[in-house]
Amino acid sequence: MTMFQLHNLTEKVPDSLSGSVVAIGNFDGVHRGHQVVLGRALDEAKRAGVPALALSFEPHPRTLFKPDSPVFRLTDEAEKASVLSAFGMDGLLTLPFNKELAGTEAEAFVADILRGRAGASHIITGFNFHFGKGRAGSPEFLREVGERDGFSVTTVEAEETDGEPSSSSRIRRHLGAAAVGAAADLLGYRWRVGGTIVKGAQLGRTLGYPTANLSLAENCRLAHGIYAVRLRRADGALHDGVASFGRRPTFDNGAPLLETFVFDFSDDLYGEHIEVSLFQHLRGEEKFDSAEALVKQMDRDSEAARAALSAASPLSDLDASLSFDGKA
Repeated sequence: MTMFQLHNLTEKVPDSLSGSVVAIGNFDGVHRGHQVVLGRALDEAKRAGVPALALSFEPHPRTLFKPDSPVFRLTDEAEKASVLSAFGMDGLLTLPFNKELAGTEAEAFVADILRGRAGASHIITGFNFHFGKGRAGSPEFLREVGERDGFSVTTVEAEETDGEPSSSSRIRRHLGAAAVGAAADLLGYRWRVGGTIVKGAQLGRTLGYPTANLSLAENCRLAHGIYAVRLRRADGALHDGVASFGRRPTFDNGAPLLETFVFDFSDDLYGEHIEVSLFQHLRGEEKFDSAEALVKQMDRDSEAARAALSAASPLSDLDASLSFDGKA
């Protein structure tokens, strides 16, 4: 996948990506609703024999408009690109969401960015997409401009799950309640986080449970607790494990960490970029009276995680690509 970031509003995409079908949205989580939009882009691109691109924004618009209320990001830019690539998109265009972009008139956004910089031949949006100064741009506005200027526009209706639209907000609520299965149903794949392994206090080694530790974003609202997980290394190798996300109340009650114990594994992961997929919530975070009591519970957690992962099957081809070894 071609990863190309528009660092300002005057750059153009490479010539190899010009004339693409462009799907526009924030795409936080790349959930099933987003996938309908992206799937239409792939279909149109295949029909026309051109690339299919996703156009997104960083940081999340709420960061600009509500800086005191940071949004729990489901996918940062790197993770978003990874999921989009697995879904089959040919590229990701990331616009800097700043005051300049927020103040751009809708007509100028289409002429200067979508057409002039991105070179879009066909634009795909969700039914509720708005853009430009004062959110004046809409799917209807895009169609009117397209009829005038010679490009096509497709609007995709909402994808529903359990009678409600699939949305990033619903997924965030599920993850905050430790309902990772419900979140996965809306995503179409197991929610995952990525990052570089950091050194912790190495308490796990003293207990016979050495862990690979990730510091998640401060705005992460995943419920603290114990999870059955699958870890993917930088070389693509997959390993099952059990992870704790929380503050280690039995020991230091410190800053939250995702600490993953990888089954049947002895390599050094320090400094390596990895991705961890959450398959099942096993229990909440607890404070134990002793290290011995904690280890006994960790033994039970490991058995439960092994059983959950052994029984797991892909939710979709995308899930198979991200958290398994092949297609569903």
